[in-house]
Parts: sequence; structure tokens; C-alpha cells
Amino acid sequence: MAFRAELRPLNPGPAGGVPLREDLGLGCAPIGNLYTPVADDDAVATVRAALDAGVRYFDTAPHYGAGESERRLGLALQGVPRDDYVVATKVGRRIVDASGDPVPGSATGHDTIADLSRDGVLRSLEASLARLRTDRIDLLHLHDPLDVDAGLAGAMAALVELRDQGVVRAIGVGMGKLPPLIRFTAEAPVDVIMEAGRLTLLDRTAEDELMPLAADRGVGIIAAGVYNTGILVAPQTAPYYEYKPAPPALVDRALALQEACRAHGVELADAAARFPLRRGAEGVVIGARTPAEVAAFVRGRDVPIPEALWPELDRLGQDGTAAA
Repeated sequence: MAFRAELRPLNPGPAGGVPLREDLGLGCAPIGNLYTPVADDDAVATVRAALDAGVRYFDTAPHYGAGESERRLGLALQGVPRDDYVVATKVGRRIVDASGDPVPGSATGHDTIADLSRDGVLRSLEASLARLRTDRIDLLHLHDPLDVDAGLAGAMAALVELRDQGVVRAIGVGMGKLPPLIRFTAEAPVDVIMEAGRLTLLDRTAEDELMPLAADRGVGIIAAGVYNTGILVAPQTAPYYEYKPAPPALVDRALALQEACRAHGVELADAAARFPLRRGAEGVVIGARTPAEVAAFVRGRDVPIPEALWPELDRLGQDGTAAA
């Protein structure tokens, strides 16, 4: 599969002979200082490495580094023809300073707070455009709208207006909690849903209700959080699940998945990144903070994975959820 037309570059031609990776996106939370600080030059190098590898889809948000991810992505994309890449960002959170006060204009800040109002959406989009140094956003997500009723009444109505006016090409919702995602899929005229961590080798709960509902309504699924924040990359040395240490039973399951992969000459991370695409996702977004990490996930998209491995991984992941 591949990202739908609204989420592909308007200029689809390869650059420098490199084929486009039409189902891979670079997640830009890491270049917003997720876990560890990142220098501007390193962030730019990471984005440029993705471009050089044929990645043209970039996912960011004001929440990532309180504006730093957007600012650095905009810096890295300067000089690249705007029709050659796609930017997805988000609304629904307001950037604030260390005192909790909203920052002015397109400034970066200390943190973010929820703001699901119509005015909040419009102000957030204006600031994002400035930080990204662009005149348009391709995909605009509502970010972590836990209050679904408020999101539908205020923010989502604004997103629909923006799409109808041609300000954005597509709209969606991005978060890791399934009940709100299911409601938005059922009740809002979204183009895509970005689920985080619920369509993975360890947690397949998106398949129970979200995926069938999305297919019925013609809503695309973008998979993020495919490594469940680390455990599906290095279950021995970085056994983190959902941003905290994983319980022993979950580590054991991840190690069993890794052993099955190794028996077939496959890296666990590569299988984890490919899994959502096999289950109906139209694209996968993977975060990276260095060019080496970009090279690893791009390489993993192309390595052969024996068909015989997938039934084993299905058996090991058959309980469907990794919740402790």
C-alpha cells in the first residue's frame, strides 16, 4: 500500500535517481528533543538524510519540543521545492512558557496544554506555518483530543472548514487511545487516523474495531509508535513500553518475537515496521534523531522477510494486547 493521493507530493518524481518511499514517513518528535537534546545541525542532517533516501512525508506537531520540532523541520526543508514533500502537523494543543502562559506568535516554548477550540485551531495553524516556513499544510491532525465532544464541536469543525477552503489537503486525528479514535472515525468526516502503538507486533487491538470501521468508512490508517517506544527494537537493552519500563511478561514476549525473527535472519525492528503495512495501514511513520537511524529504517523497508515468519509472529502476538 501507499499513502493516499492527498498525502503524496504534488511533484512525484524521484530526486537524484532515488525512488520515493511512498509508505514511509519520518516522525519528527525526536528532533524536537524527545528524550535527549538535539542540535539544529543534527536535526537538519536527519531530515536531509530522509530526503536523500526518498522519504517525502514528514510528521511533526507543536507539542514536539514545544515548537522546536516544527522549527527545525522548517529549517531543514528550506530550499527544497514545496511540491516535492508532504508535511503533516497537528492542532489541539497550545504552546506555553515556563509560567504556563501562551507564547506569542510562532515562538517556541516550554510545554503545551490542550486547546480544542476553533480559535485555538486557527491560531495554532498560523503559528505552525511560520515555524515550518511554508504556506500550506498537507495533513492537519487533531492531536490527542481526549475530550471527544469538545473536539467534535470546536476543533474538528474548524478542521473541516480548513479542508473545504483548500487551506489543508486532508484532516485527521492522531493519538494512542482507541476509544476516542473509534468515535472520531465514526462521527467525524476525517480522511485518515494516525494510531500510535495499537497496531504492532505486541499490541494489535486496533484490529478489533478501529481497522474494520475505518475500512468501512474509507478512512486511511497511518501507523505510528510501531516499536512501542523501544521494546520492539531492543527488548534486552531498551525494554521500554509506552515510555516506561516494560513488565517482565511483556519483555519475555518481545524476546520470543526477537528469537523468531533471528531464526529467519530478520531484525525484530524491521518486522515491527513492516507489520502494520501487512495489516492494512497505508503508511508507517518512524521517528529518528540521526541519519544512521534514518538509514536503518529505510533499509529495513526493503530487506526480504520470509513469509514463513509472519505466522510465527502472529502466534506469539495472538493475545492482541500488551497492556500490563
